[in-house]
Amino acid sequence: MSNIARAFDHGKAFIAFLTCGDPDLETTAAAVRAAVENGADLIELGIPFSDPTAEGPVIQAANLRALQGGVTTDRIFGLVEELRRDVRVPMVFMTYANVIYSYGAERFLDACVRIGIDGVILPDLPYEEKGEFLPQCQARGIDLISLIAPTSESRIAMIAREAEGFIYLVSSLGVTGTRSEITTDLTAICQAIREAASVPFAIGFGISTPEQARRMAELSDGAIVGSAIVKIMAQYGREAPGHVGAYVREMKDALRD
Repeated sequence: MSNIARAFDHGKAFIAFLTCGDPDLETTAAAVRAAVENGADLIELGIPFSDPTAEGPVIQAANLRALQGGVTTDRIFGLVEELRRDVRVPMVFMTYANVIYSYGAERFLDACVRIGIDGVILPDLPYEEKGEFLPQCQARGIDLISLIAPTSESRIAMIAREAEGFIYLVSSLGVTGTRSEITTDLTAICQAIREAASVPFAIGFGISTPEQARRMAELSDGAIVGSAIVKIMAQYGREAPGHVGAYVREMKDALRD
C-alpha cells in the first residue's frame, strides 16, 4: 500500500490544500499542523507559480503574494523537512510542470524523497504526456497523481486503471474556486472510476461547505478543499491557523456523519 492510500483506510478522507508561503512559511507550517490536528488526512502543498492556469482568482492571488514574499522551491523543501519532524499524514506537492522543469526533474524528485513528499499533482500535465515524469517518479516511489475531469469521458477508464496514490476528480469545468453549488452530474463518472481504478479517488474544485463535502464524499472516497482554506489564510493572515483548524474540524465532522 502506498503511503497516500493510508489516508483513505479509515473512512472518508478530508484533503486540505494550502499555498506555501501565503502569508509566510511559518504561518503555512502552523496552518498545516492545525489542519492535521483537526482531522485532515492528507495535505496538498501548492508550490507557487507565476502562471497557475488551473487556479481561480483566490489561489492565483495567494501565489502572487507568496512569490512577492520571496518564497522559493528550496525554501518550501525546508518547510516540508521541518513539518516532517512531527507531521505523519501523507503530503503531496501540487504545482506545474514548468516548476519541475526549471528546477531539474531529477533534482526536484530526489529532494521530494529526501524530505518525505509522497506524491506530485501537475494539473497542466496531460495524460498523454505523463511519460515525461512517470518513470522518474516510479523509480523513487513517488506517486504521480492523475486528475480526471468531466471532459475526460472516453479516457476515464484508461486514466483510472493506471492511476497511482489517489485520483483527483475535478467536480466542475473551469478553474478552482468556491461554488455555491456543484451542478455537474458526477454519478456516471464516479461509477466508471470505481470499475476501473485500484486506488481511491477524491473530489475537488468548488467544495467549501460541510454539506457539499458530505455530498461529494457520498459519491467518492473523500473531499478536497483548497480555495476556501486559502480564503481563510488571506482573511486572517498570521492569525489564520486557528481558524483553519476550526474549519477543517467542521468539514471532517461532516465526512464522519
